[in-house]
Amino acid sequence: MKRHKTFATERLLLKPISLEDAELVFELLNSPKWVKYIGDRNIKSIKDAKKYIRTKMLPQLIRIGFSVYTLVIKQNNIKIGTCGLYDREGIDGIDIGFALLPEYEKKGYAFDSSKKLMNVAFNEFGVKEISAITTEENISSNKLLHRLGFQLNGITKLPNDNEELLLYKIKKDSTSDTAF
Repeated sequence: MKRHKTFATERLLLKPISLEDAELVFELLNSPKWVKYIGDRNIKSIKDAKKYIRTKMLPQLIRIGFSVYTLVIKQNNIKIGTCGLYDREGIDGIDIGFALLPEYEKKGYAFDSSKKLMNVAFNEFGVKEISAITTEENISSNKLLHRLGFQLNGITKLPNDNEELLLYKIKKDSTSDTAF
């Protein structure tokens, strides 16, 4: 399989998701905030997590060269969450998403990794606009999206889901490349 690029911030490595990340995916997808704000993906074992990575995450990485990135703290090599660029059904273009294990929230990791992936999307992957979706109740994600420079663009629903989601957008020309 083609080797995909790893990215870095001052504190984090952002490495393409792999089957080696199944334990993290299992823990993350069963964390309270994931289940509440993103939804139960019915991942009940490490085996389920590997299947989820194989069928839901890796195909996009192989197809377009980017997908979900595992966040690893450089200092101690601990996996703390994910940040990704998604080609998601129901969203025009690419959207960004992030999730951290509870003990690593509110430490700036979601901001750092999202800012890095936005830079990569705009300047290496040729993306012109990035979307983001979240629930109105997810105050932390809403604040983070505003801090990243996203503008609220309306409300949307994903296919086969009746939940209304806030839709944010940011265009490459609305940011300064030096800001990343």
